[in-house]
Amino acid sequence: MDNKNFTIGVLSTTAVVLFSAMAVILSQSESASAHGVTANAGGYVLTVGSVSVNDEELLYVIQSSSKRMGIYRFDHANRRIEPVDGIDLDALSKAAAKAQPPAGKKP
Repeated sequence: MDNKNFTIGVLSTTAVVLFSAMAVILSQSESASAHGVTANAGGYVLTVGSVSVNDEELLYVIQSSSKRMGIYRFDHANRRIEPVDGIDLDALSKAAAKAQPPAGKKP
């Protein structure tokens, strides 16, 4: 076997390996997600999450001044953000404080 045939064999083998690797990478379709990403500005806190039941992605928006949280979901079919729910965090905090037993007593 001469040097030219050996070089052609090595290059051909390398091309097959690189082509196979590229095919494997392109066949895996993973969608981008931003779990646990939080941003805050101007009295607002925004964070994202997901619900595994319906495989939905959610956006939580907390307004510090009014102590309210809005929950939105991304509608993949229509490519838009839709409101899901709104929560009064002050009322939720008061209800949680009332539900807790006094210190030293077991429920």
